[in-house]
Amino acid sequence: MNESSAQARWEGCTQRPLLALALVFALAYAVPIVDNPADPLLTVVCTVAEWVVWGAFALDYLMRLALSPRRREFVRTHWMDLCAVVLPLLQPLRLLRLVSTLLLVGRRARMAPQIRLTTYVVGSVVGLLMFGSLAVLSVERDSPHGNIRTLGDAVWWSFTTMTTVGYGDHAPTTGLGRMIAVGLMLSGIALLGVVTANIAAWFIARFEQDDVEERRQTEAIAALTEEVRLLRAEVARLAAREEQRR
Repeated sequence: MNESSAQARWEGCTQRPLLALALVFALAYAVPIVDNPADPLLTVVCTVAEWVVWGAFALDYLMRLALSPRRREFVRTHWMDLCAVVLPLLQPLRLLRLVSTLLLVGRRARMAPQIRLTTYVVGSVVGLLMFGSLAVLSVERDSPHGNIRTLGDAVWWSFTTMTTVGYGDHAPTTGLGRMIAVGLMLSGIALLGVVTANIAAWFIARFEQDDVEERRQTEAIAALTEEVRLLRAEVARLAAREEQRR
C-alpha cells in the first residue's frame, strides 16, 4: 500500500470520529459559559476535554503529514491546518482553542465528498451562530459597561451581526468582544456570498440545461424535416418512373 492510499484511508477512517470529538468540544465549551458560575471541577473537566479534542486534531494533522508522499507540498497547501494546530500553544486562551478547533473541523469537513455545499453552509451558519453567542457572552457578561448579559442577548446579537443588520441594541464593549464581532461579520458576509453564488450557479445550470434541451429538440425537428423532404422526393421520383412506364 503506497503512502497516498494510506493517507486517504486514514482520512476516511478518522472523518466521523473527529466530527464526534468536535461535538464533545462544543459541549465542553458551552457548559461552563451557560452554567455560570460553573462548578470548579466541571470547569476543569471541560477544559481538559477541550485540550483533548484539540490534541486529537493536532495528531490527525501530524499523521496526515507523515503519510503524505509530498510533505512540503502538504504543509504549503494545508497552512491553515498548521496555524490552527500552533495557535493555542502561543497563548492558552479558551477562545484560541475555539478558533483553532473550528478551523480544523472546517478543513476536515471540506475533505468529505459526501458533505454537499448546502449542508456545509447550513452547518457553518449554525456553528458560527452558536459559538459566536457563547464567545461574546463569555467575554461581555462581566464587562462593567456591557449590555450582553444573558444567552438570549448573545444569540440575538450574533444573529443581527451575522446578517449585517446591526440594530445596535446590543453591542460588545471590550476589545476581545469587538474582535469576535469583526470575525462574525466577515464570516456572515462570506457565507452570504457562498449562498448567493450557489443559487446563481443553480439557475445558470438550469438555464444551460434548458438551452441544451431546446437545441436538441431543434436539431431533432430539423432532422425530421430533412427526412420528410427526402421521402417526398423519393416518392415523387417513384411516381414519375411509374408514369413513364405507363
